[in-house]
Amino acid sequence: MEKIDQFLQRFFKQESAAGLLLMFTAVLALVVANSPLKGLYNSLLDIPIAVQLSDFVINKPLLLWVNDGLMAVFFFLIGLELKREILEGELKSPDKIALPAIGAVGGMLVPALIYVYFNYDDPIALQGWAIPAATDIAFALGILSLLGDRVPVSVKIFLTSLAIFDDVGAIIIIALFYTSQLSITGLVVALLCLIPLAILNRRGVGRKSSYLFFGLIMWVALLKSGVHATLAGVVLAGFIPTTARDGHSPLKTLEHDLHHAVAFVILPVFAFCNAGVSVSGLGLEQVLHPIPLGIAAGLFVGKQLGIFSLCWLAVKTGLTKLPEGMNMVTLYAVSALCGVGFTMSLFIGSLAFEETGVNLLFDERLGIIIGSVLSGLVAFFVLKYDLNKREMKSS
Repeated sequence: MEKIDQFLQRFFKQESAAGLLLMFTAVLALVVANSPLKGLYNSLLDIPIAVQLSDFVINKPLLLWVNDGLMAVFFFLIGLELKREILEGELKSPDKIALPAIGAVGGMLVPALIYVYFNYDDPIALQGWAIPAATDIAFALGILSLLGDRVPVSVKIFLTSLAIFDDVGAIIIIALFYTSQLSITGLVVALLCLIPLAILNRRGVGRKSSYLFFGLIMWVALLKSGVHATLAGVVLAGFIPTTARDGHSPLKTLEHDLHHAVAFVILPVFAFCNAGVSVSGLGLEQVLHPIPLGIAAGLFVGKQLGIFSLCWLAVKTGLTKLPEGMNMVTLYAVSALCGVGFTMSLFIGSLAFEETGVNLLFDERLGIIIGSVLSGLVAFFVLKYDLNKREMKSS
């Protein structure tokens, strides 16, 4: 038992552990969804959970509590990391952010255009145009970890920076394009929450509970407003002070406290609830349907083409340069790796089609899984080849 405890402690301290656990839960969901437990799996996701206070009621199935509730915490952590990186980290230096920012633009635009090409004649399917524009950084780092410490640190920094810009783009897309009919009352309440949050931040208040209290009210208000509730997490993060009056950093404390919960609980739970696809009777006709084909091609072809071509152009024209330790082969491998969309793609897909009244979960998930798996395999073997070649030259 002691050896098992030691193994688990070492595992959860590893940078790659979150990505590997995410892979495991995704595979587990696929196995369960294609086993005699399929009915139990679907029933679990449909369990209704209600919270009521007098006449005010929030009543949602378990799946939506995960997607609207737990993912708000995930977006809160993204917001905290983004704020820290802008103020103190890699995104503070213009020289270091130029290349990943350029790559992120291509990595969102080209996949979206490829998806639109396959689905331009279907108004409902077109709502999923942003699905292949996302990158799953946890999954991507998990794949990198399979190559061990041979991977240059510059590659991980470049990948993480690009994924951060990708996340910002996804947040903007969700805010602008994936909102249902707006409730003015809910929106006004959410906006009013910004006033006490701004006062707390201005005064350097370090009590995290004060910020979280108004953040919870804002989340509920956005849930009722028609603007997606997960955005409350990003907005709240912007008001968490980097340094409080007493000198400690609420931002860094919250980021540290939430990291393991998000990486080892929230994202795996999300993956398990959203990755279950029954492949019973799956044939070439289903794979070549415009929605999964557009998503898979967007992730696998669009990400590589968009990121690599714009970055190559920026380097060749002298606009910026490759980070030390990277070459064009490495850049291509990272471009392919960004085609692992999984978590964010699944999330955007759930938003894209939830208001249509048409069940397109199978098509959406099938395309995401195919595109992400192909991207991960190509990236792994190309990067492995490049690292092996470098080692042979240095020996």
